[in-house]
Amino acid sequence: MLSQVQPLIPPGTSVTFLGDGEFDGIDLQEQLRQAHWHYVCRTASNILLSAGGDAFHVADLGPARGEVLALTPAWMTKKQYGPISIPAVWEQQYEQPIYLVTNMLDLDTALKSYRKRGHIETFFSDQKSRGFHIHKSHLSDPARLSRLLIAACLAYVWLVYLGVCALRDGWMQQLHRVHRCDLSLFRLGMRLLARCLKEYIPIPEGLIVPAILPAARIQTPNKKAA
Repeated sequence: MLSQVQPLIPPGTSVTFLGDGEFDGIDLQEQLRQAHWHYVCRTASNILLSAGGDAFHVADLGPARGEVLALTPAWMTKKQYGPISIPAVWEQQYEQPIYLVTNMLDLDTALKSYRKRGHIETFFSDQKSRGFHIHKSHLSDPARLSRLLIAACLAYVWLVYLGVCALRDGWMQQLHRVHRCDLSLFRLGMRLLARCLKEYIPIPEGLIVPAILPAARIQTPNKKAA
C-alpha cells in the first residue's frame, strides 16, 4: 500500500498515518519513519516495552478510568525499536483503555489525530458487511481489486447523494422514522434506491461525474481490413 501511495504524495507534504492494531509492526513503523511521515497506531496491551532500563508490557502502564498518560521515549519488542511514544488512554465512556504507538513529539496532537480514525470506520462497514460486501469477492489480484474498489467508491458517493435526496425531498416518512434518524446517508440512499427499483419510481437525478478523459474514437474497419 505504501509503495503505491508514496509516489502520489507531493514532496514536502505533511502526512499522518492512522492505523488500527494491525499496523503497529516495527517494519511498517520504520518505513513510515523513512518516508518522514507521522504515524499514530493502536497497539496491543501485551507488547514488550523498555524504558529507563526496565522491561515491561504495555498493559503495565495501567491508566485509571478517565486518565490519559504517556511513556516517552520508549523502545518496543525484543528488537528494541524506537524511540517511540506510547500514549495510554482510558476515556470515561469506554469499558477499557486503548494503547497507541506514535513517532509524534506533540502527544496532544497525536491523540487529536487518532480520534479522526473513527470517522472512517463507517466507510469500511458500508463497503463490506452493511453495504457492498466486497470482502466476499475473494479477489487476490491487486489490479482486479483496485478496479473493484474504484467502482465501489463511485457507487458509495452516489448512494450518499441519494441519502441527501432522501432528506431533502421528503422521503423520510416512506424510508425511516421521521422524528429521529438512526441511519447514515449511505443507508438512507440504499433504502431510497431499493424503493425506487421496487416501485418503478424514477431515481433522483443530479449527481454528475465530470468527464476526465476524452471519449474514445471507435473506428470501423474497412472491407479490405476485414
